[in-house]
Order: sequence, then C-alpha cells, then structure tokens
Amino acid sequence: MQHKSISQIHTTCDQVKERFDHYILSASGLRAVFASSGNEEDSIRTICDEDKVIVVTIARAFNEFIKQKNKRVIVGQDARPTGYALSLLTIKALISLGQDVRYLYITAAPEIMAQSHNYDYFYYISASHNPIGHNGFKFGRNGGVFSKVEAEEIIAILKRMINSPDVIDEAKKLINDCPQERRNECLVNLEKEKYSALEYYRSFVLKTAELSNDFKADIGIVADFNGSARAASIDRTLFNEMGIKFDAINATVGDVKHAIVPEGENLIPVMKFLEEKHKEDPSFILGYTPDNDGDRGNFVYITKEGNGRILEAQEVFALVVTIEVASLAKKGVDNIAIAVNGPTSERIDQIAKAFNAKVFRAEVGEANVVNLGQELADKGYTVKVLGEGSNGGNITKPACVRDPLNTAFTFLKLFSDNSLFDYILEKLGKPTTELSMDALIEALPEYTTTGAFSKLAKMEVKSKDWQSIKTKYEELLKQTFDNEIKGKIPACSFYRVLQTEGTTEREGIGPEFRSAAAKGGLKVQFVDFKGSSLGYMWMRPSGTEPVLRVLVDIKGKNEKLHDEILSYQRSLIERC
Repeated sequence: MQHKSISQIHTTCDQVKERFDHYILSASGLRAVFASSGNEEDSIRTICDEDKVIVVTIARAFNEFIKQKNKRVIVGQDARPTGYALSLLTIKALISLGQDVRYLYITAAPEIMAQSHNYDYFYYISASHNPIGHNGFKFGRNGGVFSKVEAEEIIAILKRMINSPDVIDEAKKLINDCPQERRNECLVNLEKEKYSALEYYRSFVLKTAELSNDFKADIGIVADFNGSARAASIDRTLFNEMGIKFDAINATVGDVKHAIVPEGENLIPVMKFLEEKHKEDPSFILGYTPDNDGDRGNFVYITKEGNGRILEAQEVFALVVTIEVASLAKKGVDNIAIAVNGPTSERIDQIAKAFNAKVFRAEVGEANVVNLGQELADKGYTVKVLGEGSNGGNITKPACVRDPLNTAFTFLKLFSDNSLFDYILEKLGKPTTELSMDALIEALPEYTTTGAFSKLAKMEVKSKDWQSIKTKYEELLKQTFDNEIKGKIPACSFYRVLQTEGTTEREGIGPEFRSAAAKGGLKVQFVDFKGSSLGYMWMRPSGTEPVLRVLVDIKGKNEKLHDEILSYQRSLIERC
C-alpha cells in the first residue's frame, strides 16, 4: 500500500494547474491517467504530487456542493491499482471536512450505488472501461449519479478552487488534520460495511429482476471477471442460490488479464471458456465479461451449432428491451416507454412499435438517460428498461445504473417462460419455433450499426470549437448530400437533423437548436417519402476521452452501404 508517502507533497501551483488541464471533466465523471508514470497502460500504484492536490481538491468541491457537514458518505473504488491511494486521500479529506465517511474498498458500481440508498451520498473512484492506468470520480445519491446540472456545478467549484493560490496548502492541511482514529475506524469497519453492502445489493437485484415465485431455469452461466470489482461482489453466490450453475475465470480482484473494455476481442476469453463448459455440461449457454467497475457487461452465448458467439453491444440491449417490454405488454401494461441515448440503434424503435411502446432519446451519458426515464415516469409512462444501446448493457428499474446481473436475469426470465418467448415471436411477426438465443436474435429487426469501439467509431479532432465544427458540418451536408449520399439510399426522400442535449431532443439545423458549448449529439436521419426513418449518421464529442465519436445505423443488413455512409460521415468531419 502507498499510504506511507501519501501526505508528502512537493509541487507548485503552476504544476498543479498544468496537470489539471489534462483531466477530462464531464457529467459522466472526472477522469485522468493517474499512474505516476503517465502511461495509461501502467499498473503502478503510485500517483504524482500534483494529482494528490487535485484529488483532495475534488473532495473539497464535493463538500462545498453538498453544503452540510456530518453527512453519511459511502466511499468505494473499482479494482484499479491507483484506487487505494485515491481512496485514502479522499477519506482523509472528507473526514477533515466534517463528513461521516464509510468505506467499502473494492466494490462494483451497482453495488455501491444500491447501498447508497442507505446513505446520504456515494463517492465512487473508477474510470469504468478506460485502460488500467486511468482512474476517476463519480458522485451521486439514491442509487444514481448526479444530474448533468449538478455535476457541472461541482466542476465549476473545482475549477475555481484549483486556480486559488492556496490550493496546495488547503490540500496539505486536510490530509494532515484528519484524526488518525477516524481514518482507522473507516478501515477497521470495512468488512462490516462490505457485508452490509453485499446483503442489500443481493435483495436489490432480486427486487429488480421481478422473477415469478415458481422461477426455474436449467441454465449455466460463466463469467470472465478480468480482475474487476465484480469478482468481489455477489455474482457467484447469487446464481448458486437461485439454482443457476456458475463458473468464472480471471476471478482474482485486481489481476487484469486483458484490455478492460468488454467489446470485441476482449470477449474471446469468456467465449472460449463458455465453449469448454458447454462441452462438459450442455446447460452452460451464457457468459459475460464486465468492465472494471462492473456496471457494464457484454454477453456471449452458445449457438444451435454448439459454438460460442459474441453479442454486439447493440444486440444485448435490443434483446433485453424485447424481453422486458414484451413481459410488460403480455401482462396488459400500457403506456410503456423506453429511454435511450441518441446513438442507440433504431432497431429499438421497431421493437417498441411491435409492443405498442414509445422510444424517447437523451444525450449520451447514463445520468441523462436515467433522468429522462424519471421524467417519463413522472408523466405517467411505465418505464422498466432504459439505457445506452450504443455501449451495451441496460438499466432495469428501479436500478439507476447498468448491471450485468440485471441483464442475466432478464435472459433467465425468458428461459423460464416458454409462453413469453412465443408471445415475442408472435408480436414480431415470426413463426413459432423452439426457444433459443439464436431464434430470438433472428426475430429481431435487422440493422447494420457501427460497433461502439470500432477504430472507425472515433476521430481525433484538433479544434474543440464544437459550435463552429457543427455549423460547418451542416453547411457541407447541405452542399454534398444529394450528390454524395442520397443516391446510395434509393428510398431516401430527405434528411432531418436531430440534436440531443441532456434529456432533450430537438429537430432542427443551426446553433439555435443547441447550446453555445454544442457538446451534445448531432444525428442526421435519412427519411423516406412517408416520413419513416431508414437509418442515420451521428456524432458527438466524448465526455470521457479526447475524441469525437461517430456512428452509422442503417435499416437492413447492408455492410457496404454502412461503410460508404460512415466514410462520408468521417469525410465531412475532416473537411470541417
């Protein structure tokens, strides 16, 4: 552990400001490369002195935001090497600031967020899917992260504090003023707090799953924990308790074996493990790999031929939406709504239409989608499932965060009820067949969509003047669309522009349809003469990485058309 040198700080205000300029500050969290080497792939535990000052200042900004002392704050971290150093600094600072701090050490994001229902706030240290040398901070209450407005208020406070000439002295004072007995109490009570969190999380997951009393599914599930915080959570014990066979690889917390983001080739280890288990026991048909904080997990399954297959992120979300919305509709629930982000495939819209449900879109960012879901619920809609289809995983109410356990239980719900599967096929206009993942996937509307972590799904852009970039983009679109793209989509009559910011989606071209910062999503939707969408191309500056994200979603199976439109989209941006 690194605590022996945690209070030793030798730096200057200018060095702190320079270091702070490398932080990414957004409603999705505050992130940076914290490995003291500066290498984002480094597993070193130490952090630099400038980061020590900034970490304590983040705690000060959080404290000023909540405005009151003696609030019960639960602190936890994912399984990254720098997590303990950041946690210890945070705990010391918050205690010195007068807060009642409890500590969970390594905990999955859904676990600490569920436990936050029993506290005033949670303070989570994680960089989610970013490489191992990264880390970061996210805060919230009542099971969910702060809203975009609240997060931006904390960021504004933080920027002001970082620019103060007293920033280093304030950090040193808070570190040194922390009563040793209070800090020790946090560490001594860790086991008790962890047990309490696991018990509450277990009950919360079961409440969210809403399984019938006669639930029974003869299924085996595997996981590749990849050293993540999920390896220290309830997965194994909960599945075993429910009569579900379970096994896992890379289950030592902190022992990260491959890249963290649960996409593409990083799902090959769990796919191979699933194939091995399936040969031993054919009931093993599902597997998942989470990211490091364990809130997002993407899945693999066994095909009818007995081979493993990796599900795309958009597929995972579409499958969960289909099962959950069908389950509601089958019970006679009406006024069903689904909240998604801007780049979620329009496959969801077709699925929703089959079950008389409605789709609403928010800007990218889990908080935006959760807040939109709450707005819809306040208007009288039934909102059971929501999420960011472009990133995979799902949020199943009453949860306010993605959770692979919720995804797994949705799949288990399907395999425990043949009548639900038959109902889904009927509504999607498909002939009845034997229940299988293959059959359900084949029943879904076909779309060709850019993978969220494809190399072509992000672009480095030198300028950060997003207003000018988007305005120029719209001008070039108008000049080139008819000649360069319209003819490639024979049914296309015109395009419409949709812009998302926060929980709002606006239709219209120009700065008046977006804020001055223009950091929201911009979608160009291809429309036929009846007004129906044929697909879209989308872009948005990332809130967690220094890149511009792009995506194309096309109705039907047409890789060639998808690639041509994606090339056009990227060329427009390059010309800007």
